[in-house]
Amino acid sequence: MVYRTGLDLFIAEQYELVKAKRVGLVTNHTGLDRNFQSNIDLFQRHPEIKLVALYGPEHGVRGNVQAGVKVGHNIDQYTGLPVYSLYGREKKPTAEILAGIDVLIFDIQDIGLRFYTYLSTLLYCLESCAENELDLIVLDRLNPLGRRVEGNLVSPAYQSFIGLYPIPQRHGMTAGELARWANQQFELGTRLEVVELEGWQGEYFDHLDLQWIPPSPNIPQFKTALLYPVTCLFEGTNISEGRGTANPFEYIGAPWIDPYLLSDYLAERELPGVKLRPVFFVPTFSKHKDKECGGVQLLLENRDEVDSFLTGLTILQAIFELYPVESNWLIPANQQHKYFFDLLMGSDQVRIGLAEGRAVADIIDSWRREREDFIANSRKYILY
Repeated sequence: MVYRTGLDLFIAEQYELVKAKRVGLVTNHTGLDRNFQSNIDLFQRHPEIKLVALYGPEHGVRGNVQAGVKVGHNIDQYTGLPVYSLYGREKKPTAEILAGIDVLIFDIQDIGLRFYTYLSTLLYCLESCAENELDLIVLDRLNPLGRRVEGNLVSPAYQSFIGLYPIPQRHGMTAGELARWANQQFELGTRLEVVELEGWQGEYFDHLDLQWIPPSPNIPQFKTALLYPVTCLFEGTNISEGRGTANPFEYIGAPWIDPYLLSDYLAERELPGVKLRPVFFVPTFSKHKDKECGGVQLLLENRDEVDSFLTGLTILQAIFELYPVESNWLIPANQQHKYFFDLLMGSDQVRIGLAEGRAVADIIDSWRREREDFIANSRKYILY
């Protein structure tokens, strides 16, 4: 069966869901149909769709803003429509910016990870639509990382925009499935409609004959998305995760690291499914801008054998063991002085365990039960 997104099917068969309604569209540059036409253009041309406002997530409606950069409200120069930012002063749609619409449509390609903020934008839209008595329609798209589930759940004290709900980091669900799960599990009461996709049964993205559209500036290739759950954790440290290079989330390093020492040290761990080679690199922006860093490059050999958190946490622990003075955790100013690493993990127990010298395998085993419970509970919401 040919892969068709929720957008393809909505335009062809289900546009009457919004007939005679004022439509707000939460989207970005990934909101494309099978012919790479933008949903914004498709909606504007459609005689039965009255598009009146756009809402943009992190990176903006056009996907051209770097990670973490706040975006303001503006007017879209191509359509003349108001664009309300959901990654600026507000991250959750307010009654004020929803006032002119009857239905909100969410159509963004996610990559299947909790700390990727498009998911948080969706969950906030789900809550806001319930609070403002608006319909929410999710035009579903595949999860490029398939159905595999990895990681721990967010504890209440560590909820944030990179972990709003108790979901594993790699959750194995589509946006539509997660919306259904959250709406029912937390009794949000949103009038939710999911326009289902066709032609996907949980495969990895590259099992289908599709073109990769970078969902954000630092996920340029599908292999980057595969490595992202392994190395995104380094965002919570002063160690570079490769931003500002041609290989973001593939290079890990810092100016004080000897790449050969680190590579040899990690070779003893025999991490499954990956090879690590010593590298030097110079980031053009982000951490250690214009400074030569030493570190390792992660090379995938067998993605089905890779344990994302065993790999990432083992590398992190090794660097802290070799360079305990130079290596540090980052504290964001706006999160009540909580370590950013803890927000990524959804708990402080991982950082504390690493600091105490606990084996990484034991840390991961401590969240095995909650991961299994999530998998069992989420099955009823799986659509494909």
